[in-house]
Amino acid sequence: MKNRGKGNRPAGNRPTGSRPTGRGATVRVKTARGRTVSSQRWLQRQLNDPYVAEAKKRGYRSRAAFKLLQLDDQFRFLKHGARVIDLGAAPGGWTQVAVERVHPERSQGVVVGIDITPVEPIAGATVLAKDFYDEDAPNILREHLGGLADVVLSDMAASATGDPQIDHLRIMGLAEAAHVFASEVLKPGGTFVAKVLRGGTERQLLDRLKRDFVKVRHVKPEASRADSAEMYVVATGFRGGGRPGQ
Repeated sequence: MKNRGKGNRPAGNRPTGSRPTGRGATVRVKTARGRTVSSQRWLQRQLNDPYVAEAKKRGYRSRAAFKLLQLDDQFRFLKHGARVIDLGAAPGGWTQVAVERVHPERSQGVVVGIDITPVEPIAGATVLAKDFYDEDAPNILREHLGGLADVVLSDMAASATGDPQIDHLRIMGLAEAAHVFASEVLKPGGTFVAKVLRGGTERQLLDRLKRDFVKVRHVKPEASRADSAEMYVVATGFRGGGRPGQ
């Protein structure tokens, strides 16, 4: 992929791309014994998902890594030397991408993930086994970062209930909590990225983001499945400032 000369990324250090490099022959589930119809469909989709195959090839812990790669290709917020927080980091795919693009090993960049579920260590990042709802979480994360964050990421999602409205409200609740958290730890000019679900209440979050950020976009990356209601908000130019640790 060509370096477009944006985002202060050194030439020759970019990942190999944000899309699968090839697609194999269709794989079929050999036996349905002991599986429900829905589990058969899920397995069939996983076996034939090019992003699942590409994630395994590159060593990413989830296909979701490609969503962040594509968002960053479009908006260029994971800059060389940035300080990044990944909320709800498990299993670690987004944290891996942040490390790749921030290059903490040869810059002042720092990547810190946080999740209530323990995450296997990721080279170049610190991942805390802690609930970001905890009162002391913002201060602890600032200590690990060495200051305020340039970017706050959230790909958090609650377990699906099967009821679209309930699922929508639960994910929007997480996105709203992530926004409140981001307002405590972002530096002026910083970026906030979070998963949302279409369903009606996302407009309220967008209005709040437009108050706090210079520009807000609503995006569906190519790696998001076509039949999914998920989208991402990318809010840039945080208006906050004047807090300790800036």
